[in-house]
Amino acid sequence: MTSVKETMFVGEKRGSSIFCGFRALGLYSNHLPHVVRFHKKHQEFYVVTAVGRCFHTYNVKKLGIVAVSNALPADISYLAADRMLVYAAHGKVISAFAKNRKVVHTYEGHQADVHLLLPFGDHLISVDKENAVIIWDVDSEDMYLQILFDKASFDVSAVMHPSTYLNKILFGSSQGSLQLWNIKANKLLFIFPGWESAVTILQQTPAVDVVGVGLASGQIIIHNIKFNETLMKFQQDWGPITALSFRTDGHPVMAAGSPVGHIGLWDLEEKRLVGQMRDTHTTAIAGLTFLHSEPLLITNGADNAIRVWIFDVAGGEGRLLRFRMGHSAPPTKIQHYDQSGQHILSAGQDGTLQSFSTVHERFNKSLGHGSLNKAKAKKKSVMCDTAKLPPITTFALESARQSDWDSIVACHQGFLVTTTWNYQKGSMGAYKLEPERFNKNRALTVHATAVDISSCGNFAVIALSSGHIDVYNMQSGLHRGQYGKDRAHSGPVRGVAVDALNELTVSTGADRLLKIWKFKSKELLHTVSLPASPASTLLHRDSGMLAIALDDFTVSILDMETKRIVRRFSGQRGQVNDMTFSPDGRWLIIASMDCTIRTWDLPSGSLVDCFLVDSAAISISFSPTGNFLASSHVDCLGIYLWSNNTLCSLVSLRPLPADYEPFVAILPGSCLSKDDEEEDTDADNLKMAEYVSPAQLDEQLVTLSLLPDSRWKNLLHLDIIRTKNKPKEPPKVPKAAPFFIPTIPGLVPQFALPDTSSEEQSKVVNLGALAQKSSFYLQLEEALDTNLYEGPVQLLKELGPSAIDTELRGLAPGMGGDICVMQSFLKMIGSMLLSRQDFDLAQAYLALFLKLHLRLIAEQTLLMEEAGNVLELLEETWTSMQTILNHSMCLLSYIKSALL
Repeated sequence: MTSVKETMFVGEKRGSSIFCGFRALGLYSNHLPHVVRFHKKHQEFYVVTAVGRCFHTYNVKKLGIVAVSNALPADISYLAADRMLVYAAHGKVISAFAKNRKVVHTYEGHQADVHLLLPFGDHLISVDKENAVIIWDVDSEDMYLQILFDKASFDVSAVMHPSTYLNKILFGSSQGSLQLWNIKANKLLFIFPGWESAVTILQQTPAVDVVGVGLASGQIIIHNIKFNETLMKFQQDWGPITALSFRTDGHPVMAAGSPVGHIGLWDLEEKRLVGQMRDTHTTAIAGLTFLHSEPLLITNGADNAIRVWIFDVAGGEGRLLRFRMGHSAPPTKIQHYDQSGQHILSAGQDGTLQSFSTVHERFNKSLGHGSLNKAKAKKKSVMCDTAKLPPITTFALESARQSDWDSIVACHQGFLVTTTWNYQKGSMGAYKLEPERFNKNRALTVHATAVDISSCGNFAVIALSSGHIDVYNMQSGLHRGQYGKDRAHSGPVRGVAVDALNELTVSTGADRLLKIWKFKSKELLHTVSLPASPASTLLHRDSGMLAIALDDFTVSILDMETKRIVRRFSGQRGQVNDMTFSPDGRWLIIASMDCTIRTWDLPSGSLVDCFLVDSAAISISFSPTGNFLASSHVDCLGIYLWSNNTLCSLVSLRPLPADYEPFVAILPGSCLSKDDEEEDTDADNLKMAEYVSPAQLDEQLVTLSLLPDSRWKNLLHLDIIRTKNKPKEPPKVPKAAPFFIPTIPGLVPQFALPDTSSEEQSKVVNLGALAQKSSFYLQLEEALDTNLYEGPVQLLKELGPSAIDTELRGLAPGMGGDICVMQSFLKMIGSMLLSRQDFDLAQAYLALFLKLHLRLIAEQTLLMEEAGNVLELLEETWTSMQTILNHSMCLLSYIKSALL
């Protein structure tokens, strides 16, 4: 065994050693209006939307994401942009971003939260909730002017800059009046009395001096501010006006948003309603913008969607051109779809089933909303569908036969009927599976609780709250039997799973029983009593390990082969929400309501990783390729990806102590506070203490050397190697040999230093120099008295094969050696065998020594006695080593046969 260097982390303060936040999926928009920018160099429009603490930038041409900004300490409350910068208000602070990513300016000075922003040339106008208006110098970050309004008489609710009005700003109020100010002179120019309703939006029309005013009463006023004259009025019956925009491509059309998701299209020449775009969003229209000189309308809303509409029919309504849409309510269940790990299927509280791609957003697709009457739902909108199904609570999928028939089965909240879905078609499937025993009685409180699909994709196993478990054929939708004569369990079934070979079905119920059935004959094979009522189950088909989450917050692991509980994991302080296995079945990751995500190592039964998150994880899924862990959280619309650090770096997975206190891991897309950043930096400085394993792990183990095979394997065959490598011709001296500094022969290159003595060299030959003893020889002589042989062994390790052969030949009396030194060499071999270190070198050195001096050893009694001692040590060491090898081989053969 060689010495191994590992890296351990001391004082680690990161949330997780295995997982690191990567990115968030399915987040596109919130309740804030978007901002449209035009890039002159690219000649392209970009749309910017706020998502929590950061904002996303998309190109309008393909709605592909271009940039994600660095996260802010708090949620963004308003967005604005000019030609160079994007401004984001968060709390009482305003940050300016350059290149859609990095904060370059920060404006601090408001005493209340900022809720309105307006870029104005080299200045920025901001309004807070205490009615303070501050004009900032963008570059210097200084406060240029501050205007205080009386909140009782003029509460600022909208702000705009009329085109061609130099230094003029128009303010709208929740009292209904408008004020025109010259901000350079800090002077109120004019007060417009208003229309007895709060102003919600101010928008410049294509005509100079004319402003569009949206009111809380649903009125839209087109007003000339130069002559204080109302040109036209429109009334929408959908509530307050949330957004206004005007076409600039030659058609005099105005679009107005509403709180119910409808958009009204008004003809400004004929002064009438020309179209209605109903249900463009399921929530209020947060923002809508007509692109300059193009028939394109961009809308966004709090339903987490961005949509681009095109008006390519004269006088008609816009049709949907492209969109990006996520869940409008938090996901309830997520799972990777196929073995590629590139698609994550997600069911949300909004009732939709969607697929998100980890590669590119253009591969996202929505499978739609469940409905009892699919044909009727197509005629009506989703909002008007009376047969709409409740949200999906859990689902099972199998892609083996996805090209032939439906591959997904879903259970709905409090609903008996389970539905099938087709992933390839991206829609609801052909069947609604419902047992006939209840005669379609919707008044019953029975509902589907768990579901699984066989690995072949032919059968669906559905468990009910009444204790029944039914089997259906996925191709025909026909009922193919049930488990148990009457019921499978006496209480609600909490989990059901089918093994990889369609031989066994396992179910758990609220009656605290785990039952294993034959899949085909439906015969009960085995029953296991559980210590507490189960909450959910998860089967890893490849390894046959079944994880059972119990109501006492513990998790048990059942081996399907032996039908016994093999592991129990405790430590969770809240309900277990979801579990997932790593692809190899070695780890079990558990998410619970105590906001922790724990990673348990199944072979060792120990906790190897644990970290906290700000919001409890509702569902988790490990990628089949092992590169990402996906999680969804309470009150979060997105799906968060965590990269697996063990794939690209060495991670020390030591068991965590029982009193381990986990640290918080920041969700991808969030940011650290300044204090957290300082702590994290200190932790980086404290860690990376290098751990070097000892030279010998245990005295009973045989330790091999670190030397390469070429240094000791060929010691017995040096004569053959020399014969093969013998030159055919003597080396020829070149005519003009280049200059080389002479070196000393050896493995480590050393230069031969010239003799600096000025004395003349004697012509008398010194015979003592011919019989000079080597360092190895001298150390062997010294070791006879001290009995310490580490020095000679270390010297031999540094020599090459030829040098070792020369040293061992020089030990014989005929070569200037001595019998006592040969005895010392045998003692050195004995010490190496006794310490069980450098076992391979001891064998090689001893073999070469016996080959060179076997006849001399047989003649010398002293050497024979020492050789006998070495033989005893050698036999004892090899016997113990052979016993350990036989035990290991026997255990491996048993494991192989047991798995087969």
